Amino acid sequence: MSKTQSTSEQTPSGELRNTGTLEVKDSRTDKSYSIQILQGGVEGDTAARAMDFRQIKTSPDEFGLMTYDPAFMNTASCKSAITFIDGDKGILRYRGYPIEQLAEKATFLEVAWLLRHGELPSQSEYDQWVHDVTFHTYVHENIKTFLQGFRYDAHPMSMLCSAVAALSSFYPEAKAIHDPEQRNISIVRLLAKMPTLAAFCYRHIKGLPFIYPDNSLSYTENFLSMVARMSEPKYEANPVFVKALEILFILHADHEQNCSTSAVRAVGSSQVDPFSAVAAGVAALYGPLHGGANEQVLRMIGEIGHPKNVAGFIDEVKGGKGARLMGFGHRVYKSYDPRAKIVKALADEVFKQVGMDKDLEIALKLEEAALNDEYFISRKLYPNVDFYTGLIYRSMAFPTDFFTVLFAVARAAGWLAQWEEMLNDKEQKIARPRQIYVGYGERPYTSKLTTRFPSTSKDALRK
Repeated sequence: MSKTQSTSEQTPSGELRNTGTLEVKDSRTDKSYSIQILQGGVEGDTAARAMDFRQIKTSPDEFGLMTYDPAFMNTASCKSAITFIDGDKGILRYRGYPIEQLAEKATFLEVAWLLRHGELPSQSEYDQWVHDVTFHTYVHENIKTFLQGFRYDAHPMSMLCSAVAALSSFYPEAKAIHDPEQRNISIVRLLAKMPTLAAFCYRHIKGLPFIYPDNSLSYTENFLSMVARMSEPKYEANPVFVKALEILFILHADHEQNCSTSAVRAVGSSQVDPFSAVAAGVAALYGPLHGGANEQVLRMIGEIGHPKNVAGFIDEVKGGKGARLMGFGHRVYKSYDPRAKIVKALADEVFKQVGMDKDLEIALKLEEAALNDEYFISRKLYPNVDFYTGLIYRSMAFPTDFFTVLFAVARAAGWLAQWEEMLNDKEQKIARPRQIYVGYGERPYTSKLTTRFPSTSKDALRK
């Protein structure tokens, strides 16, 4: 902070401030309009309210001008004080704290508190928070029965999505979303039970008995215990794996208004319970273009097959011959992904622990090519966080289709913080995007049917 910059200027007000006007002239009518230019926070982006464009119309009975923005490439759906990203500079901060410092010094539950409350917890707040989350790790026995109903080869993300949604039936009081106490206990329950549900999904697809939480362990150790414990009386986790998982959970805890967070906010805007809203986030994260990206990295490496094939694969990518380079580049980060720098160092530690094999050799050759080849450098195709996390999870013996579940466990902290922020934002209403209709105008109905009702004979019913 500079000497001339006060603490109050650094403190987020939660409000947008007017920084000028945009003068717009409609060539259809020769009318001019003044649109306010707004900015939020110390480093906030500038924007104009889309509703201000509604005044631009050619006649009083016209709807007014809308903005057209497929996939929300340049539309802000909310104002938020949780996560700040500068993609051009490779910056990621939670509540103002650089991700590099949090990954090095904080615990995941400390970060979960920070995302929700906006400040780091005091010792007493942290102790109570850890106690509350730990106390609620168990799930109802009927959840076990529910999960056992899935096929042995069910994808763990579909199981997790269904299980999170099912929790709303166990806690009907969670519908009282405007009651601070009910909101708090729902958030605690979700953070506490996500690792348990995830571990149960893992054990189911492996054909192993479910392991109950061990509340004498830390958040990440407890999760690893529920995943990996066999017959030993007390599970002792590999400290390198515990550290790796703790840092990966922190890195994945939130990432601004991505697809799954937008889904949680949109579904939550209907004022449904948080379990249902978070289930929507899990469903969005399931997609290969979102949470499934690190899974795709491992599949790409499997297709390459051997380190000697890397050069040929790179040539195919550069020649546009159909080969797809997964885990490189990012929609937001136009320079190096700041999380990737952290995970790269973490990956080196894990690889030292588990040793090198041909898949890791393939990955390192791909990384070398991306960092030194002008083709990739000019296109800013640097390894992103998904490239390294997939390799770390694989080294920890997690199956490939379980990677996104690990992502979901961590991202629940961000989803819940974003959901609560949305509820407390008085400007937010139920999400209802506009459309630009491009179909037919009015036309008369003329039937093309020769038979209006299908046959109801016994033979037809039997089919």
